[in-house]
Amino acid sequence: MMRVVITGASGLLGTDVVKHFVETGYEVLGVDITRPKKQVAEHRIIDLTNMGECYSVLAGADAVIHLAAIPNAVTAASDVTFRNNVTSTYNILEAANTLGIKKAVTASSECTYGIVFSQTGLTPKYIPIDEQHPTLPEDCYGLGKILEEETASAIHRRNGMQIVALRIGNVMTKEMYAMFPDFIKDPTQRIPILWSYIDSRDIATACQLAIEKENLGFQIVNIMADHTSMDIPSIDLLKSAFPNVTDIRSDISGYQSLYSNQKAKEILGWKPVHVWRDNLPYTVEEK
Repeated sequence: MMRVVITGASGLLGTDVVKHFVETGYEVLGVDITRPKKQVAEHRIIDLTNMGECYSVLAGADAVIHLAAIPNAVTAASDVTFRNNVTSTYNILEAANTLGIKKAVTASSECTYGIVFSQTGLTPKYIPIDEQHPTLPEDCYGLGKILEEETASAIHRRNGMQIVALRIGNVMTKEMYAMFPDFIKDPTQRIPILWSYIDSRDIATACQLAIEKENLGFQIVNIMADHTSMDIPSIDLLKSAFPNVTDIRSDISGYQSLYSNQKAKEILGWKPVHVWRDNLPYTVEEK
């Protein structure tokens, strides 16, 4: 049985990832600075900015899924967010490398592209945004995620450790779909995230595939739903918020996401299956 350490186990995303790995037969150790509301696996409280504590929880693990972070640019002071997130990722990956752990997954973000927290009106260079799109963050969180990806790349170069960095969109748990009716018909809402979303259960599946696949090396992949979180055609969303973006590289006449998840599908064999329309207590037409 593979032993997997999951950091950020008490968080919004970590809770569902831990549950998924337990249910699919893995031996799981969850770690966080707090205890989960409902503990379903072995759990330890640790500070990931302390290298020694990282070594202690990773000993004997086969893989690590690193989800722990201050989750945005506005929750804490910018220097605190940057220092915590970058240091934690370095410590986890450095400790895993030294201990001989062969596989890791890290949680990166759509914020690497720079649009989410832009103060200068940054717009997409083209649509849909794929992993080759320029990364131009202005904020502490997006910048930190870029450095975390560079850290993962450096550790992979050192000894070939397989590391997959997931650039995750706006995380939704199944309970959060109740708030969708408040915004699905208003194009002015959720503009900075390009109306993206991804179900936490689909992220958990991506994490599993990323540690089960072989010979991936170091990879960066977008993890987004196939469609936007809106009941408005994607081309209309784009024209309403970013009328100057004319480089459109695939069909967005329906409700297609403005982020491409094609690479994740190709290299991981992943596909998101949880759709917001299927999780409402009524159909959009009924509403």
